[in-house]
Amino acid sequence: MTRSADIDRETTEVTITGRLELDGTGASEVKTGLGFLDHMLTTLVRHGQFDLSLVASGDTTVDDHHTVEDCAIVLGRALDRALGDRSGIIRFGSAYAPLDESLSRAVVDLSGRPWPAISMNFARDTVGEVATENIVHFLRSFAMEGRMALHVDVIRGDNDHHKAESAFKALAMALRTAVSISGSGVPSTKGTLT
Repeated sequence: MTRSADIDRETTEVTITGRLELDGTGASEVKTGLGFLDHMLTTLVRHGQFDLSLVASGDTTVDDHHTVEDCAIVLGRALDRALGDRSGIIRFGSAYAPLDESLSRAVVDLSGRPWPAISMNFARDTVGEVATENIVHFLRSFAMEGRMALHVDVIRGDNDHHKAESAFKALAMALRTAVSISGSGVPSTKGTLT
């Protein structure tokens, strides 16, 4: 069984195409027009051992918001579709990831019930051409569309690039565990997720 999903979204603000494969090697081809977003998505894919092809063309002349948000929407929806009915998955995952002085924790429950709790404590307004508020917004939107409870906390750090990257690395490792196959049934005492 191939756990994958195509990524397509077109609005008046953004056009996105691509493909997500959960059982991959960490290969990525990401072109969003926002270098720091490309870096974070590549980090997520590499450390999560997913494969991702994603090309986005957005109204970055306005600002980064629409491109960041829509990439999170399509990636979350692709994750949800690739998981199918979520039978056999471990469901839960957690990880800590340092990057030099920064340390982040991510905890995931692929319950089908979205709940984002994100605390990153950025000091700057932007990292590269991405507003730090939109990094938080990306994670919230990803959790909502991926139908997961997602807790991401930057525990410590001084450099905002390091904070964001350690958070995406922790998320990647937590997701890698949560999507892993461990059996055949739905991982819930209720017999269903959601």
